[in-house]
Amino acid sequence: MLRFAVLGAAEVHDTGHPAPLEIGGPVPRRLLTMLVAADGRPIPDDRLAAAMWTGGAPSDPAGALQVYVSRLRRALPGAEIARTAHGYRLAVAPEQTDVGVFTARVTAGTRTDLREALGLWRGEPFADVTGDDGIEAARAGLHELRETALEESAAGLLADGGHAAAVAELEELVRAAPYRERRWALLALALYRGGRQADALGAIRRVRALLTGELGVEPGPELREVERRILAHDPVLLEPVAAGRATGPPTTTAGAVPRTLSAFIGREDELALLDRLTTSYPLVTVVGAAGAGKTRLAMQHAGTAVFIRLADAADPSALLPTIAAALGVPDTADDPGEAIAAALRFHTGTPLVLDNCEHLTDGLAALVWTLLERVPALRIIATSRTPLGVDGERILPLGPMPAPDAVALLADRIRAARPDWTPAAADHEDLSRLAGALDGLPLALELAAARARTIGLRELTARLGDLTLLGRVPHGAVTPHRTLQEAIAWSFGLLSPAERDLVVRLWPYEGGFDADAAGDLDALAALVDQSVVTADADTGRFRLLETIRAYCRSVDPDPADSRETHAAWVRAMVASKSADLVGDRGPAAMRVLRRELPNIRAALAHDLTHAPEQALRAAAGLMWFWIRAGLLTEGRRVLGDALAAAPGAPVADRIRARAAYTGLEGIIGDRALALEMLADAARELDGSAEQDALRGEVRYYQALLQLPDGDAHLALAAATEALEIAQTTRIPWLIPSAEMALGGALVLAGDLRGGRERLRAAIAHGPTVGQTWAAGLSELMLAQTMITERDGDPLPLLRSSARRFRDEDDLSDLLAVLHQGAVALDGDPRSATLRAVVHHHLARHAISPVRSYFTTVVPDGWYTGDPPPDPPSLDDAFAALGDD
Repeated sequence: MLRFAVLGAAEVHDTGHPAPLEIGGPVPRRLLTMLVAADGRPIPDDRLAAAMWTGGAPSDPAGALQVYVSRLRRALPGAEIARTAHGYRLAVAPEQTDVGVFTARVTAGTRTDLREALGLWRGEPFADVTGDDGIEAARAGLHELRETALEESAAGLLADGGHAAAVAELEELVRAAPYRERRWALLALALYRGGRQADALGAIRRVRALLTGELGVEPGPELREVERRILAHDPVLLEPVAAGRATGPPTTTAGAVPRTLSAFIGREDELALLDRLTTSYPLVTVVGAAGAGKTRLAMQHAGTAVFIRLADAADPSALLPTIAAALGVPDTADDPGEAIAAALRFHTGTPLVLDNCEHLTDGLAALVWTLLERVPALRIIATSRTPLGVDGERILPLGPMPAPDAVALLADRIRAARPDWTPAAADHEDLSRLAGALDGLPLALELAAARARTIGLRELTARLGDLTLLGRVPHGAVTPHRTLQEAIAWSFGLLSPAERDLVVRLWPYEGGFDADAAGDLDALAALVDQSVVTADADTGRFRLLETIRAYCRSVDPDPADSRETHAAWVRAMVASKSADLVGDRGPAAMRVLRRELPNIRAALAHDLTHAPEQALRAAAGLMWFWIRAGLLTEGRRVLGDALAAAPGAPVADRIRARAAYTGLEGIIGDRALALEMLADAARELDGSAEQDALRGEVRYYQALLQLPDGDAHLALAAATEALEIAQTTRIPWLIPSAEMALGGALVLAGDLRGGRERLRAAIAHGPTVGQTWAAGLSELMLAQTMITERDGDPLPLLRSSARRFRDEDDLSDLLAVLHQGAVALDGDPRSATLRAVVHHHLARHAISPVRSYFTTVVPDGWYTGDPPPDPPSLDDAFAALGDD
């Protein structure tokens, strides 16, 4: 067996060989030192390279690193150096390294163990590596552990009656580290037990003078207690106890990491990040929602650790007793904080895991700060739904599991209850739906798997919204809660009334929400801090996990009011952004409406039943969104439902809704029906000045729907009237749009020259009033006349039009441009690229046919059948058009 020694310069010994194996020069020794120090965890390439080449890495560090790893494998036959997704790792057990043996011996704490541990020390730990933060932190921890071992070895000698020998050792120790008060307390005790009371008090006076003179502080409670007992000739001092504390390590085993029998699945990235953080920082808090798997992640990382569960500590007053009891600290200690710190010094080298801290953060923050100050080598991992708020704390947010890992966990737990179960093809879909609906939360997945044993996967998937359907936590699981509802209720019990009221009101939001929707920013920030609401700092969006949404819905005292509040917010947002769609703020409005589409759908569904006139107004306002987002079929369906549900809506709302409906119908459905509906809408107008704007819109749509091969006379009359109304009423968006419609009508009537002039006017005029969309559509129409007439090069116009529609986030018209490019380039290989992109998006968004104004342009077979499985991107399409 290979044994690795890094308490000094790196050495490797093989059983049966007296001399160390030949490793090589400084670079391979640094590599080996880094791998051994990682204790079996992978190290990223960049960190290894920085440690190996202190004067600067070679030009190809990855290649050079691979070469040195290969050489090290050859030099150390039997060493398992593996390449993982997160870097190289050396498979090594603690008993194979002198660091592991040293730590175990010090933790065991008998005098023999301590002497053996100290005998392993050959020099500076990890002597071959400098400058690496992780190594420096580990080195500091080992130094602290060695200092503790020296002190406890002297304490053991004193406990065995070797007073004089203990005095000699301790005099050396206090000279080497004069500020370590534990040594002075032991020295005073050894002197007192040797019959030297005056010298004992003199030692305490020496350290007091040192501390007050150089640091300005008084001796700590342990020294003061020894002094008091010496002056009182307390007989306790003659017992095998020093200052109220055992001279060896605590006899009660500190809280061990609970043993789990189920497999740990996924979370590789989080484990790697936790490893990097704990290597470099003394306090890392794993923060996440109820059931996210914070405890299990900490346990998986820590392996062996001092594990203290705080869920049962009801309030801050129970904090110290809970931790003290777990560490075996007697409840008679005069200073429990110092006694806890002293006990933790025996466990330096293994992390302290404080589990379920969210209800104790105020008191715990102060205690953690004190412990880290008193035990510099200590490493603490906390799990909480909110950060502790300690200076230097590093936060590891733990979100839902990725879908593949969530499905794998769910399937593994189902198999645990049904060993003969093999998922069929239909089961895979149910597993994915179930994992998604449960947010990829490990606790929820565990509970669902337990219930799937009794009611079956299909039935469980069909009843996703019922949290009570989920089972109970198996015995031996690490969570302190027996059901998912209990876990969420625990989180809610820590909220203030304002925070609870806000989160309960947010459950109707689909796909998230922004700060404006929440309203109470202070309460929202508190909910984020407590992992009840999830925040995306990059987008400014917030959301509730589906499990928390379900819980909020179940406890909402007035769910109808929450639904109405949500719908009212959506109505106001839609009204604002719909108005922006026909101006220079159109691109920003499109982005907002796309982002809020799940909320829009939920609110429209609510309003169709409870406020149909509101649904009608909102759906009509969204017409340009439906078109530009490629959601024409959905928009037509919603508008049709709203028109049927709101027969008594105001005339203006119904006319505008019918105009919007016909705009969609004319593109993807029955154009004759659309024209008939527009004619009916026009007849409902009463000719009043108040309805001029509405009449202008209707006439504009009537003109546009005549293209490419309709009634030229009607198109001309409608477009001319629309332009006159636009110029009279000064409706900015309608002026270039009506110019565009008039240009198309002139082309339809045979006046190609006049039509092109009007289209060029619209191209020039549109951007001046924020109507780049009208300019882009006019460019498309003008290019189509060139394609139809085989007159000129349409590609520059198509490129410009495509850029405008890309900037406007207008998918439907962008596809129309790309399609016309494919027609113009027919016979050129670039045409096939454009057709493939268009076919893919037509099938994906159900847009059919591709819009055309002056020609029937869909050759047979272009968009039939399945789209290509791996289509080119939109960037490829722009390149095919020649866009730079």
